[in-house]
Amino acid sequence: MNQPPGFLAHYEGDSVAVAVRDVPAGPAQCGYLRGPDAVDLEVLQDIPLGHKVALVDIRQGEDVREYGARTAVASADIRKGEYVHVHNVRSARWQNSMA
Repeated sequence: MNQPPGFLAHYEGDSVAVAVRDVPAGPAQCGYLRGPDAVDLEVLQDIPLGHKVALVDIRQGEDVREYGARTAVASADIRKGEYVHVHNVRSARWQNSMA
């Protein structure tokens, strides 16, 4: 690709990355702070600036890793390239709360 990456992940092994601009569905790249230079990704939905995309398939109940740490738990199956937000994850910190 001839443009800067649309997403940024912190560590190799993170399962999500953050959009550094509005990214439309289609081909995109993800850059890493600590990991490979960049990886290609097929984005399945438009992802707004500051929101997350799945870098790997994540099964319901699996941990979501960001910043090299467990940050959330998938509340539904999430496909690689899919928009990751409150509709398909629950904060790891509050996963057992009733709110």
